[in-house]
Amino acid sequence: MDWKYLPIFPESASNFAPHVDALYAYLVAVSAFFSILIAIVIVVFAYKYQRKSDTEIPVPLNDHGAGSLILEVTWSVIPLLLSLVMFGWGAVIFFNESKPPADAMEIWVTGKQWMWKIQHLEGTREINELHIPVNRNIRLTLTSEDVIHDFYVPAFRTKTDVVPGRYTTEWFRPTKVGEYHLFCAEYCGTKHSGMVGTVYVMNEGDYEAWLTGGGAGTGSMAEKGAALFQQLGCVTCHAMDGKGRCPNLNGVYGSKVELKGGQVVTADASYIRESIVNPLAKIVNGYDGIMPTFQGLATEDQIQQLIEYVKSIGPKSGAASSLGAPEAGKAPRYPLPGNPKTPQKAATQKSPGAAQ
Repeated sequence: MDWKYLPIFPESASNFAPHVDALYAYLVAVSAFFSILIAIVIVVFAYKYQRKSDTEIPVPLNDHGAGSLILEVTWSVIPLLLSLVMFGWGAVIFFNESKPPADAMEIWVTGKQWMWKIQHLEGTREINELHIPVNRNIRLTLTSEDVIHDFYVPAFRTKTDVVPGRYTTEWFRPTKVGEYHLFCAEYCGTKHSGMVGTVYVMNEGDYEAWLTGGGAGTGSMAEKGAALFQQLGCVTCHAMDGKGRCPNLNGVYGSKVELKGGQVVTADASYIRESIVNPLAKIVNGYDGIMPTFQGLATEDQIQQLIEYVKSIGPKSGAASSLGAPEAGKAPRYPLPGNPKTPQKAATQKSPGAAQ
């Protein structure tokens, strides 16, 4: 639905916008219909059944008649059905917005009082601006450095909480080239109203030209993460030959990890982040908690780069790999690039979680 002739509505510029607008129109239509109907009934009944004289006595009604029962059932069932339509329609939109497609372009977003910091996988970084190509699925992974924010693009009809200490996801497919407002929709402090930005939707060619000349800097996020992996000394324990004090990270991303106590978790971005900032929270079965925390030593942007590095090594997400305690007398099987079943030599010491 195009609301361009009604300035109170933002432009419709994403795959979700028509569906959200249609649901909104249905809600407004139902509300307006019953508001007008009730107002008319009140006026008509007030006039028709007004008391004609001071001595007039109203005729008693049979409260248990069939007509009364039909009326009560009618005004209960109809609103129930209309409400169920609202719920079902909204649930379908919600679940569609909650499941990013596998081919979506990934972009990292960090909220901070009072700005948006954005990293593209190619290494380009932006502040309060987001450049994306038209007609491409875009997946944003969002987190906050301080308080709760909310990433809101009215023209896309998408809005997601940005929470410190965890990752949330938002996806959309922009359908129109143009510039669109970006807001923080969660009160986040004295300069909340100034936490704004612009989303630039570009043709594919223009986007590629911008990306190559947009300050990509010294390499991709994965390459920067590899440098941090060396700089922070991670490579000392997470040796790629399997001889380090900690588990080899080859192919760990997206795999199943067995923890102490028998719990099995997926090594996704949240797990990797938690293992960096709080390494004792989840310890891989068969290893001891000896890793120090890197909270305060690595910024949120750097943690994202480390995650991209871990994602880039070994088999891609979905490969049949797992991480857990080595069997007695056998080398632990940590996946190597291109061969998730290649065994490696046992680590010389036990250590905590896969991303530690």
